[in-house]
Amino acid sequence: MLSGEVAVLVAGTGGSAAGLLHGDRFVAGTPAEVAATVAALEETHHPRWVWWSAGAAARELVAARVHLARAWDVAEAHRLLHGGFEATPALCWAAAHDLAPESLPAPPGDDLFDLVGADDLPPPGVLVDAAGHLRADHVRWLEDPAHLEAWAAAALTVARRQLARAGGVSPRLAGTVTSESAAALLCLELERDGLPLDRARTEQLVADAVGPRTVGDAETAAARRSRDEMVLRHVPGRESTDLRNPVQVKEMLAAVGVDVPTTRKWVLEAYREVHPVVEALLAWRRDERIATTYGYRWLDSHVGPDDRLRGRWTACDGAAGRMTAENGLHNLPAVLRPGVAAHPGFVFVRADLGQVEPRVLAVVSGDTAFAAATRADDLYAPVAQRLGSDRAVAKIAVLAAMYGQRSGAAGEALKGLEAAYPVAMGLLERAAASGRRGEPLRTYGGRLVPTGRFLASRPPGADPQLDAARGRFARNAVIQGSAAELFKAWAATVRASVRDLGASVVLCLHDELLLHVPEDAADEAVRRVDSSLQGAAHHWSGGAPVRFVADTSVVRRWSEAKD
Repeated sequence: MLSGEVAVLVAGTGGSAAGLLHGDRFVAGTPAEVAATVAALEETHHPRWVWWSAGAAARELVAARVHLARAWDVAEAHRLLHGGFEATPALCWAAAHDLAPESLPAPPGDDLFDLVGADDLPPPGVLVDAAGHLRADHVRWLEDPAHLEAWAAAALTVARRQLARAGGVSPRLAGTVTSESAAALLCLELERDGLPLDRARTEQLVADAVGPRTVGDAETAAARRSRDEMVLRHVPGRESTDLRNPVQVKEMLAAVGVDVPTTRKWVLEAYREVHPVVEALLAWRRDERIATTYGYRWLDSHVGPDDRLRGRWTACDGAAGRMTAENGLHNLPAVLRPGVAAHPGFVFVRADLGQVEPRVLAVVSGDTAFAAATRADDLYAPVAQRLGSDRAVAKIAVLAAMYGQRSGAAGEALKGLEAAYPVAMGLLERAAASGRRGEPLRTYGGRLVPTGRFLASRPPGADPQLDAARGRFARNAVIQGSAAELFKAWAATVRASVRDLGASVVLCLHDELLLHVPEDAADEAVRRVDSSLQGAAHHWSGGAPVRFVADTSVVRRWSEAKD
């Protein structure tokens, strides 16, 4: 992966200087000067870019719309190899050189009298201390542009060591690093471009939920009381109930004959017909969430003058490896989706992977019988036929297997699945057993999932309930994490495939891609999105006989897409 053309990008502290190492040539200068060199090198040599992290080295380049095609991200490689989210240069260097993370030298503090480590620091031109670690003050050390070449060489050293180690862990891990590195680049582009909105429609949707904008504390308090009254009018004598206090809400519900163990939405939904206060309470919660999290302040803070919703993205959540985003980009309430609209001259191409986790299970387990079921558009239909049950039971069984549900109807359905697909079910049970023991797992693509860190308040073996929870986490993580790897490989392939159409990925939501596409290129974008899935899936699975499908459509508003 690091043979052939390789170039290293680094940035100095404070963003005033940057550097590029290409072969024996090192170029340093302002970020703008280096950006011009990077763009020319990308055009002529198409190198694989190496950096400590995309956020540190490539953010300014992406903001300047310099296209970077391929990368090896040291931080993302470290997360795959060693698990967790923390991946500072010092930690990546230590891991690559087999140095214990607890032996990392503490950086000097800001106290004028702080002399910690001052006598142990290497000479000014040296990056590595006597113990083999990066110098403790490397952040300050990088304020001098003269040190950037050594910093670039160190990143390349770590990348090469990571590549060598990846080969010993899994034959697929190096490929996973490249797709994760592409996902980290895509995250910067998602932050830059934002999600297109119809501002007027979005503001009207907010107003429909919480009322007009308020001015001052008095108006805000009055609007809050008005929302509360829509619930409390159904419970005469309980008007003083604080709807934001679960204990008081339970007492209010019990007073009208609705006795529930918790006030969670999924519990309350079963009581909609019992008393009108339940329906009112569910509507209040939907609107209260908008008022407190997605209201006018959210619009004013996170939607730019170009009518784009922006937030920070990360390529890995530190657990099984899903992409995450801030400012509502990953959990926008359904009631606001009509406000997500393509801008004039553009449409959305929306693609959603179908039944991706069970199809991933077929690849990861190598169960040929389960793989045969994936040839159908609806995987649950052939599973149901094999089980001699209806589709609903088959779906419950498959989901129960991946999420560790063994009670009630799920448990009964699961018994049939274990008999019909012993290879796939055996893999899940082995993962769960490892999780219960707190043993680390690796996903199909090679990501380390350190199950011992999950519910780490008590060690494995100390609490059977916690051990069971660790087992359920591991059972799902080995599939969900592998599905995340496939998704990111697909997203990276789409990113490269549609660039010449003037299209861009504007949202990655679990198993769903949303592209903003010039209207006259929509049909071609659909074709390329679907073709990219087949190519990415074939490469990711090593050619396993498992079919992956996506529901792809062209819409003008996100809400028009079929769920």
